[in-house]
Amino acid sequence: MNYANAAFKTPFADFDFSKMAGEFKIPTVNMETMVETGRKNFAAMTTLSTAAVESMKTIAQRQGDMFRVAMEDFSKHGDDFLSAATVEEKAAKQIDFVKKSYEAALANTKEIADLYSKSQSEALSAISERVAELTEEVKAAIAKK
Repeated sequence: MNYANAAFKTPFADFDFSKMAGEFKIPTVNMETMVETGRKNFAAMTTLSTAAVESMKTIAQRQGDMFRVAMEDFSKHGDDFLSAATVEEKAAKQIDFVKKSYEAALANTKEIADLYSKSQSEALSAISERVAELTEEVKAAIAKK
Protein backbone atom coordinates (compact mmCIF):
# COMPACT_ATOMS: atom_id res chain seq x y z
CA MET A 1 0.00 0.00 0.00
CA ASN A 2 1.38 3.38 -0.91
CA TYR A 3 0.72 5.78 1.96
CA ALA A 4 2.24 8.78 0.22
CA ASN A 5 -0.67 9.00 -2.23
CA ALA A 6 -3.41 7.90 0.13
CA ALA A 7 -5.56 10.60 1.62
CA PHE A 8 -5.31 10.18 5.33
CA LYS A 9 -8.17 11.55 7.35
CA THR A 10 -7.96 11.78 11.11
CA PRO A 11 -10.94 10.21 12.85
CA PHE A 12 -11.27 13.35 14.96
CA ALA A 13 -11.59 15.78 12.04
CA ASP A 14 -15.35 16.01 12.28
CA PHE A 15 -15.54 15.81 16.07
CA ASP A 16 -16.74 18.98 17.81
CA PHE A 17 -14.55 19.37 20.88
CA SER A 18 -16.09 22.73 21.84
CA LYS A 19 -19.50 21.09 22.16
CA MET A 20 -18.07 18.37 24.37
CA ALA A 21 -16.14 20.87 26.52
CA GLY A 22 -19.27 22.98 26.92
CA GLU A 23 -21.12 20.06 28.45
CA PHE A 24 -18.57 19.71 31.26
CA LYS A 25 -18.89 21.99 34.21
CA ILE A 26 -15.28 23.01 34.70
CA PRO A 27 -14.84 25.28 37.70
CA THR A 28 -13.39 28.68 37.01
CA VAL A 29 -10.37 29.88 38.90
CA ASN A 30 -10.25 33.40 40.18
CA MET A 31 -6.66 34.43 39.42
CA GLU A 32 -6.82 37.42 41.77
CA THR A 33 -7.65 35.11 44.64
CA MET A 34 -4.89 32.69 43.65
CA VAL A 35 -2.32 35.50 43.46
CA GLU A 36 -3.45 36.96 46.78
CA THR A 37 -3.25 33.54 48.43
CA GLY A 38 0.23 33.03 47.06
CA ARG A 39 1.26 36.48 48.27
CA LYS A 40 -0.04 35.76 51.78
CA ASN A 41 1.70 32.37 51.84
CA PHE A 42 4.95 33.94 50.69
CA ALA A 43 4.66 36.72 53.28
CA ALA A 44 4.03 34.17 56.03
CA MET A 45 7.02 32.07 54.96
CA THR A 46 9.23 35.17 54.74
CA THR A 47 8.23 36.25 58.23
CA LEU A 48 8.77 32.73 59.51
CA SER A 49 12.20 32.47 57.87
CA THR A 50 13.26 35.82 59.27
CA ALA A 51 12.16 34.80 62.75
CA ALA A 52 14.04 31.49 62.43
CA VAL A 53 17.24 33.27 61.41
CA GLU A 54 16.90 35.71 64.31
CA SER A 55 16.32 32.82 66.73
CA MET A 56 19.39 30.97 65.46
CA LYS A 57 21.41 34.18 65.75
CA THR A 58 20.26 34.69 69.35
CA ILE A 59 21.04 31.08 70.23
CA ALA A 60 24.49 31.25 68.63
CA GLN A 61 25.29 34.50 70.45
CA ARG A 62 24.13 33.02 73.74
CA GLN A 63 26.22 29.87 73.21
CA GLY A 64 29.24 32.08 72.46
CA ASP A 65 28.67 34.00 75.69
CA MET A 66 28.38 30.75 77.61
CA PHE A 67 31.60 29.45 76.11
CA ARG A 68 33.43 32.71 76.92
CA VAL A 69 32.25 32.58 80.55
CA ALA A 70 33.27 28.91 80.81
CA MET A 71 36.76 29.69 79.51
CA GLU A 72 37.09 32.63 81.94
CA ASP A 73 36.02 30.35 84.80
CA PHE A 74 38.49 27.70 83.67
CA SER A 75 41.31 30.25 83.57
CA LYS A 76 40.36 31.58 87.01
CA HIS A 77 40.23 28.02 88.34
CA GLY A 78 43.73 27.38 86.99
CA ASP A 79 45.06 30.37 88.91
CA ASP A 80 43.21 29.29 92.08
CA PHE A 81 44.36 25.71 91.69
CA LEU A 82 48.00 26.69 91.26
CA SER A 83 47.86 29.04 94.25
CA ALA A 84 46.63 26.30 96.59
CA ALA A 85 49.36 25.31 99.07
CA THR A 86 48.41 21.73 99.90
CA VAL A 87 47.15 18.74 98.00
CA GLU A 88 43.96 18.82 100.08
CA GLU A 89 43.30 22.43 99.06
CA LYS A 90 43.94 21.57 95.42
CA ALA A 91 41.55 18.62 95.63
CA ALA A 92 38.89 20.77 97.32
CA LYS A 93 39.25 23.50 94.67
CA GLN A 94 39.10 20.88 91.91
CA ILE A 95 35.93 19.32 93.37
CA ASP A 96 34.34 22.76 93.80
CA PHE A 97 35.22 23.70 90.21
CA VAL A 98 33.77 20.46 88.82
CA LYS A 99 30.56 20.97 90.82
CA LYS A 100 30.17 24.59 89.64
CA SER A 101 30.99 23.62 86.04
CA TYR A 102 28.42 20.80 86.11
CA GLU A 103 25.71 23.11 87.50
CA ALA A 104 26.55 25.79 84.92
CA ALA A 105 26.44 23.22 82.11
CA LEU A 106 23.00 22.03 83.24
CA ALA A 107 21.69 25.60 83.50
CA ASN A 108 23.14 26.50 80.09
CA THR A 109 21.69 23.38 78.48
CA LYS A 110 18.26 24.17 79.91
CA GLU A 111 18.49 27.78 78.70
CA ILE A 112 19.46 26.74 75.17
CA ALA A 113 16.72 24.09 75.12
CA ASP A 114 14.20 26.73 76.21
CA LEU A 115 15.36 29.07 73.44
CA TYR A 116 14.95 26.30 70.85
CA SER A 117 11.55 25.36 72.28
CA LYS A 118 10.37 28.98 72.18
CA SER A 119 11.56 29.30 68.58
CA GLN A 120 9.75 26.12 67.56
CA SER A 121 6.54 27.17 69.33
CA GLU A 122 6.53 30.55 67.62
CA ALA A 123 7.12 28.93 64.22
CA LEU A 124 4.38 26.36 64.73
CA SER A 125 2.00 29.07 65.91
CA ALA A 126 2.69 31.19 62.81
CA ILE A 127 2.20 28.23 60.47
CA SER A 128 -0.99 27.17 62.27
CA GLU A 129 -2.34 30.70 62.01
CA ARG A 130 -1.70 30.82 58.24
CA VAL A 131 -3.26 27.37 57.74
CA ALA A 132 -6.35 28.50 59.67
CA GLU A 133 -6.58 31.63 57.49
CA LEU A 134 -6.15 29.56 54.34
CA THR A 135 -8.86 27.15 55.49
CA GLU A 136 -11.26 30.05 55.97
CA GLU A 137 -10.34 31.45 52.54
CA VAL A 138 -11.05 28.09 50.90
CA LYS A 139 -14.37 27.80 52.76
CA ALA A 140 -15.34 31.29 51.63
CA ALA A 141 -14.40 30.51 48.01
CA ILE A 142 -16.46 27.31 48.07
CA ALA A 143 -19.43 29.11 49.63
CA LYS A 144 -19.44 31.65 46.76
CA LYS A 145 -20.13 28.91 44.21
